[in-house]
Amino acid sequence: MLDKYPKKVKLVFKNFPLSSIHPFAHKAAVAALAAHAQGKFWEFHNKLLENYKALNDAKIQEIATELKLDMERFNKAMQDPSIQKLVARDLTEGEQAGIEGIPIIFVNGKLPKETSLQGLEDLIEAELKKKKSK
Repeated sequence: MLDKYPKKVKLVFKNFPLSSIHPFAHKAAVAALAAHAQGKFWEFHNKLLENYKALNDAKIQEIATELKLDMERFNKAMQDPSIQKLVARDLTEGEQAGIEGIPIIFVNGKLPKETSLQGLEDLIEAELKKKKSK
């Protein structure tokens, strides 16, 4: 969808760490945002998913090293209160929206009727048509 509508659609990523399911979910969300400060959010995020069964403090440090992050900046960002607040805000917004599991995709606050690529595309196109008629 981003390729199809590059100037009309944007992706907004929200954190929803399910700490009840994975004890390192919150720390992983913070780490990905700390990596974002060095332009490596998606790379870090993908490595977290690849290693979700082995996540711990050492693995997070290992991933940061593997991605050649400036470790001093990364570790400082991990302690940054603004990153902690962002994760907490995203979690609260998700809870208020009734999110119970992930991943989930909203389009302008609406869930696709079908959880398929076609369902997503249909909803995006309907929203774009609404925008045109305004």
